[in-house]
Amino acid sequence: MPVDEHALFGAALAFMCAAVLAVVVAKRIGFSPIVGYLLVGIAIGPIGINVADPAVVHTVAELGVVMLLFLVGLELKPSHLLSMGHYIFGLGTAQLVLTSLAFALLAYFGLGFGVAAAVVSGLALSVSGTAIALQLLGERGDLGSPYGQRTFSILLFQDIAVVPLLALVPLLAPGGESEIHDPKGTLVQAAMAVGAIAVIVVAGRYLLNPLFRVLARSGAREAMTAAALMVVLGAAGLMEIAGMSAAMGAFLAGLLLSESTFRHELEANVDAFRGLLLAIFFMSIGMTLNIDVILHHIPRLVVGALAVAVIKSVVVYLVFRADNIAPGDSLRAAVALMAAGEFAFVLFPLGLANGILRTEQADLLIALAALTMVLGPLLFAGISRFLPRFAPAVPEPPADDFTDADGSVLVIGFGRFGQIVSQCLLAQDVSVTIIDKDVEMIQSAGRFGVHIYYGDGTRLDVLRAAGAETMEVICVCVDNKEDANRIVEIVRASILGPRLFVRSFDRVHSMELVRLGVDFELRETLESALSFGARTLEALGVSESAAEARITDVRERDRARLERQMQDGLFAGGDAFARPKVEPEPLTEPERRARPLNPEAQDILSHETEFSG
Repeated sequence: MPVDEHALFGAALAFMCAAVLAVVVAKRIGFSPIVGYLLVGIAIGPIGINVADPAVVHTVAELGVVMLLFLVGLELKPSHLLSMGHYIFGLGTAQLVLTSLAFALLAYFGLGFGVAAAVVSGLALSVSGTAIALQLLGERGDLGSPYGQRTFSILLFQDIAVVPLLALVPLLAPGGESEIHDPKGTLVQAAMAVGAIAVIVVAGRYLLNPLFRVLARSGAREAMTAAALMVVLGAAGLMEIAGMSAAMGAFLAGLLLSESTFRHELEANVDAFRGLLLAIFFMSIGMTLNIDVILHHIPRLVVGALAVAVIKSVVVYLVFRADNIAPGDSLRAAVALMAAGEFAFVLFPLGLANGILRTEQADLLIALAALTMVLGPLLFAGISRFLPRFAPAVPEPPADDFTDADGSVLVIGFGRFGQIVSQCLLAQDVSVTIIDKDVEMIQSAGRFGVHIYYGDGTRLDVLRAAGAETMEVICVCVDNKEDANRIVEIVRASILGPRLFVRSFDRVHSMELVRLGVDFELRETLESALSFGARTLEALGVSESAAEARITDVRERDRARLERQMQDGLFAGGDAFARPKVEPEPLTEPERRARPLNPEAQDILSHETEFSG
């Protein structure tokens, strides 16, 4: 390979190794992987191995934040977002204004900054790290909690505020106050922003679902992945061209697709890229640290990081307590929002370019912001361990008390079999989620009142995205035995907890499923055939109770035979790639021999007798 290709390969390998090492070490010592990513970023940065240009890496890695906001949008619904307006503009405004004011006063009176430099510093440090906060809350599963929703609302408001804050910096530059802005230019910029939002809304509402439906019918999985990335990057790029936040565009696209039947497939396709790019994003922050500045200003940076941590945490804590959030959750939110955000690494260089900040001030502030990103996850991990020790003990319910349980079931496959299973569950008010890759099945399922999404149930990422890990029972109702076996193997290997109930194709398939360790299997025709036989006996004059007793006896004999065949190793050896053939045998000894009624039957039976003899 040419030299450049060698360098690219080496850099990619270094990042992958660093990501793996960061997760292993961080988990081993009980901290968030974010801490590990930041530390290994320092190791592979300019002061260490120096595998790549940090600026280039950071630009690419910002796509991780974009994809994170897209996935957050998928988790919400427009109606839910509207209901959060009080939190977004109430709590968000309170946090941003109070924190910015406190930091600006500290910079002006404590550090001797000018007014403009103090304002820029206060604004930059008051905005929190979206990627860090959402990652920390996601690891605990707290995004859906009351304090998690309010934390997200504040982050969303900060993203909305990015555009006016960026526009404010040139006004604060020397001489900028006296500049008269062109009203026409301002109107054009506003029109571009409104137009970009309108394009995303129209596309998300009327164009994307038909597009995904066509791609789903084609069966080309790679096309669905490409389309998912196209939506994320297209929305982000359009908003950036209009002068707004790229992450905001991705969030808006996700929000508009949150009620799409293809939501889980989109989530599964984007999530793998999101995780890897976010890891690289955090490593790129570690790479950008100016160690010389840190070493020469250690006392000031330590004091500054502690001051940022205390001021920001106190403000957020008081804002959350004013909204009646419990003290423990308010403290978690305060620490989650403590770290500076990605915006600081844009605003500080912008302030330097406009003559508001001096080079030494900008370097010091960037180092301070990066240190808060390291300190935040560490404190969050410590708080999460510390708080439960002081929480009041909650009495455990009796072991057999299930009165408050409302079971949740994942049904994979919504054909004739899966529909009947779902009807039984819904009749008992059980929460049902359905996965199917047949577009027509998805469309017909809209009348059932279930959560149903397009996706391939044989993929682990789709199962996880559909919430398989939180289910009590997973019902595999697909009509393909190879797919059923694959789903069973995936669940048994990677998803612990749910019980597995599986539709079996025939007797041989039942034996395969038993060997795979399913909790329950049933041949797709067994019970219907037994019920059919019972009704036939009744038509012949057998009483209903006698017919039911006979069917119960046949069912028990069939199960006993299956168990014997499992013990005797009926299918041991032979061609491993050929499905063994099972000859049907009577469950009760016949009183009469079979009697052929035509020459063809006579010929077949005679050959069978010769063969068996």
